[in-house]
Amino acid sequence: MTTPRPLTDLSADEARRIALRAQGFLGAPDRKGGVRGVLRHLGAVQLDTISVLARSHELVPYARLGAVGRKAVEDAYWNTAASAEPHAFEYWSHAACILPVEEWPHFAFRRRAYRARPHWNHDLPDGAYDQVIKQLRAEGPLTATELGGAKRTSEWWDWSGAKVAVERALMYGEVVCVQRRGWKRVYDLAERAIPDALLHDELDDPECLRRLVRLAGQSLGVGTRADIADYHRLKGEQFDAVIADSGLVPVTVEGWGKPAWADPAALETPPRGRHRTTLLSPFDSLVWERARTERIFGFTHRLEAYVPKPKRVYGYFAMPVLAGGRLVGRVDPAREGATLVAKQVTLDGPKAVPAVAEALVEAASWVNCTSVRVERVDAPELHAPLTKEVTRALTAALR
Repeated sequence: MTTPRPLTDLSADEARRIALRAQGFLGAPDRKGGVRGVLRHLGAVQLDTISVLARSHELVPYARLGAVGRKAVEDAYWNTAASAEPHAFEYWSHAACILPVEEWPHFAFRRRAYRARPHWNHDLPDGAYDQVIKQLRAEGPLTATELGGAKRTSEWWDWSGAKVAVERALMYGEVVCVQRRGWKRVYDLAERAIPDALLHDELDDPECLRRLVRLAGQSLGVGTRADIADYHRLKGEQFDAVIADSGLVPVTVEGWGKPAWADPAALETPPRGRHRTTLLSPFDSLVWERARTERIFGFTHRLEAYVPKPKRVYGYFAMPVLAGGRLVGRVDPAREGATLVAKQVTLDGPKAVPAVAEALVEAASWVNCTSVRVERVDAPELHAPLTKEVTRALTAALR
């Protein structure tokens, strides 16, 4: 691939600030748009089963907007009223993600690829697919359990025939999830749930890819080929085929050592404003790509939930702490009744203490905890200063 001559040279600091602004962490948050505005702005919010303080899809708007009500988060994502048109749907993007409903047409390329896929991890029993569609048509939106059972055993890969069928239909686009009950997907026919104006696969593959590359570039502000392609898990060659017509412009970034592209609107808008101080979900799109996080922030980020406990360095669900546009530490949290427990804290020196304390106290308030207990700190000499600062911040918050 021949890379066009860059139009703009960015310092590493400029690129970092552009990325922060694009992701909603620099400048006044769009409180009027609320959670739905965050979703539209990011284009994808990753889902995950782990819940410590809250599930990741709740932590993402919290990190940008502050202590937004958790019920308001759920209501904003999922179609909670039978008569309301959906604002979002679930599909395979960066991973399993919540996506703005307006992006349904953009994933026609992936639905076509799934329909043409010759091999699957689960066998589809004869008649199961047609039975699921028939049942949904007759009874309306249903969970996998209501369709005939989610699983035959406790093993996650041993799905029932109904579960295999409905997940296959979800990938094909004949079925969609626009609602959850608790943590269970509620499946419905796409023809019934997706607005008519969006319910089509008319966009060809290049147009789908072009739009997704452009949207990813806008959500990232600036990124390399790998950064932008990874946002919706596109292949490098798919990126290459459409980048010239995406509307993104080539740039060079100090220290990156790789070609990069930026959203022209991000280059025209000086990235100024107030920085958020907050805990981040490990699945937040600001940090979900490790190489990008290291390149922009000089911060090595790794989720250790699936690492054997004796081999963990930072903890089960270590959450990066963002302050002043930098990643200044990590907190591995837990909850014990009304106490938020910082089981393990890693600090980037004494200067990080006030920011980490502020982030802990705000998070505690959001999940209705009235106290914070700090257990281990990587630098033992900072345990007392951090505990003291947490107490001060709690006292101030209660005034």
